[in-house]
Amino acid sequence: MLSHERIWSALDALAERHGLTASGLARRAGLDSTAFNKSKRCGADGRDRWPSTESLAKVLDATGASLEEFMNLVRGGRAPDSSFPEGAFPPQAGSIPLLGFAQAGSGGFFDDGGFPAGQGWDMVDFPAQPSQRPGVYALEVQGESMMPLYRDGDILVVEPGAQIRRGDRVVVRTREGEVMAKVLSRQTAKSIELVSLNPDHPNRSFDLSEIDWMARIIWASQ
Repeated sequence: MLSHERIWSALDALAERHGLTASGLARRAGLDSTAFNKSKRCGADGRDRWPSTESLAKVLDATGASLEEFMNLVRGGRAPDSSFPEGAFPPQAGSIPLLGFAQAGSGGFFDDGGFPAGQGWDMVDFPAQPSQRPGVYALEVQGESMMPLYRDGDILVVEPGAQIRRGDRVVVRTREGEVMAKVLSRQTAKSIELVSLNPDHPNRSFDLSEIDWMARIIWASQ
């Protein structure tokens, strides 16, 4: 059932999924930065105010989300894609390789496709059978460069080879050995643009020739 509360909650959830505030989502969609403020969700007479279909269309275009994905958020569910949302794996057990972010920049831990390889990996419990997600591994956040979204000690589960779309949170390793977690803002045949999770850190742009691999973050322990 559509309701005023659920529509606005879905917009808030979509903004959070892309590391944005309600104001940031409005700006990305080319709208006034106050368009989605909580104070704008009710009129002066106390009546509920709904986002326009034009505003919703602009938000979906700006985030790369489909109408089906948005309606799943309205229903309180998840996007119907091939990956699990963060924190929502089925209650099963297994273990996957674990590495610290600092170590991930060193050589010998990944093959040419960005899959875990070599020695020196620890293991961590994983709430799904690894056979269901072949190649998944975990990276432990170290430091505060990903605040406020990810804190020191958080575990990010990464799936190399998973489909990546604009707005997804990703781990990127450059050919120089730099490893970072960002939000994919734009990708062309020649370059990618990444948005930082921490507003104190700059956004980044790279030629694809500079990228060793890029993999999608499919879950985080927070």
